[in-house]
Amino acid sequence: MNIKDQRARGDLGRRVAYRRAELGLSQEEVAERAGMAAGYIDYLERNPPNLSPGALSRLADALQTTPEALLGMGFDEPEGAHVTRVPKPKLQEIDSQECMELIKAGGVGRIAFTMPGEAAPTVLPVNFLVRNETIIFRTSGHGIIAEHASNQYISFEVDRLDGMTNEGWSVLVVGLARPVRDPVELERLRKTAPVQPWAAGDRDLFITIIPKQVTGRRIEHESMP
Repeated sequence: MNIKDQRARGDLGRRVAYRRAELGLSQEEVAERAGMAAGYIDYLERNPPNLSPGALSRLADALQTTPEALLGMGFDEPEGAHVTRVPKPKLQEIDSQECMELIKAGGVGRIAFTMPGEAAPTVLPVNFLVRNETIIFRTSGHGIIAEHASNQYISFEVDRLDGMTNEGWSVLVVGLARPVRDPVELERLRKTAPVQPWAAGDRDLFITIIPKQVTGRRIEHESMP
């Protein structure tokens, strides 16, 4: 096992704990989904584990992610860096219902908006959750997102790509970004939407995106005769 593999294994527990918190799941709930003991979930979150491929796959399924994501594979390179093309690619449109189904587990997306005086849009990553067809993320109350991407229509994009086959999908949402100011709604979101901000610091402003237009694309291998 090389240094990069050792680092990936050592960070696995941290990624498991982070993803579990992102989904709002207890250790017991993850254990039940993965067919593991709750005490073992607690152990692997605090110690470098040595999981079998099968156990890693079950754990990834329980956390609605992939084994590669839990191991942090490919984070030093763009996705698909070693794949130049998809043999006989087939591009399909995804309807809005399936698009929302694909992103409902939350994760990392990108918001895009244009600031006054700028010719090109600004694109920033955000951690997000989806609740009742509404996209939710947190940011600083005094940053550029709060200043330039609130109370206006913005774009929001999520994609997933298999770095080995270069198959994957992307979802693009256009919707109204609205900062949550109402104390009652804010308290409700704090209890029901445990989304963590992408960056550290004081980022207690919840922003919701109410989708107006949802489109998606999927690329996969065409079935061979």
